[in-house]
Amino acid sequence: MASSSLSTTERRGIPGAQFVEDVETYLTQSGLDVNSALSFLQERLQQYKLVEMKFLAQQRDLQALVADFEVSQGIYSRACIEAADSVCLWLGANVMLEYSCEEATALLQKNFNNAKASLEVLVADLQFLRDQVTITQVTMARVYNWDVHQRRMRKAADTSTD
Repeated sequence: MASSSLSTTERRGIPGAQFVEDVETYLTQSGLDVNSALSFLQERLQQYKLVEMKFLAQQRDLQALVADFEVSQGIYSRACIEAADSVCLWLGANVMLEYSCEEATALLQKNFNNAKASLEVLVADLQFLRDQVTITQVTMARVYNWDVHQRRMRKAADTSTD
């Protein structure tokens, strides 16, 4: 495609943004006028921002792996656990199970490793998303500037023929 230097890709369902080098070719190939193109790009930008907010919330949740214990709803405390043969782990959905210390350590380590892996993927997704936001913003500016330039040229041509 002559209008873009980078092909649009997608990452985990996030559509890639197209960098537009030649606005006129882009508008012709997409079949859009300037206002429609800007509306489309603005909508895509808003979608990227919503996904970014979701990813940032997930990132905060994944990074909150601190050994704090909930005393009551919304109240947390750090605690030192004395030596014990078993521990009870809150699994969620009103489920608590008793594990041997070895089993609990293995389960928590597995959960920690899964959370770390999820965080790495999430950070990569956020970087991809930020790149798409930047490309979309640049494209919007290029389309807008092209339109302004076209209007000035038309106005100059109309003035010179009068």
